[in-house]
Amino acid sequence: MATETTDAAGVCVDAGGSALGMPQLCADWMPNQIFWLLVTLIALYFVMSRIALPRIGAVLAERSGTITNDIAAAEELKNKAAEAEAAYDQALLDARAEAHKIVAEAKAEIQAELDVELQRADAQIAAKTAESEVAIGEIRAGAVKSVTAVAKDTAKELVAAMGGTADAKTITAAVTARMKG
Repeated sequence: MATETTDAAGVCVDAGGSALGMPQLCADWMPNQIFWLLVTLIALYFVMSRIALPRIGAVLAERSGTITNDIAAAEELKNKAAEAEAAYDQALLDARAEAHKIVAEAKAEIQAELDVELQRADAQIAAKTAESEVAIGEIRAGAVKSVTAVAKDTAKELVAAMGGTADAKTITAAVTARMKG
């Protein structure tokens, strides 16, 4: 392999005078490249540590704070929702209890009215029954009187048809005795 040399322009050339393929591997340029590498790294370090990283850190801290606040707000809203749900459930239970109470009161009121109406109807039926019994008794008494009168007339006519005579007192006593049993 040929030895490396540097020509007047500072280009690494081989023994034949042709340029090397990768000048960054030229040993004559290495100290210069290392110096600029260190300068670049130091400049990059200061730019990153003094400008970029604090901004990135601030953004990350802000995001972390926002996330923490959002999580706290979500927990608070979750607790409020749970309280609202509990209040809704309690209100629903209270409404159902009130509805059952109203239904029970309505049933009791209707039952009381029904009992009053039944008593009134029973009283009316009892009054009508008493009136009917009185009327039946009057009809029965009238029928007994009519039957007695018819029986007396019939007995009188039968006795007369058979050729006998009977007084009213005897006929009345005979009809009364027969009517009793």
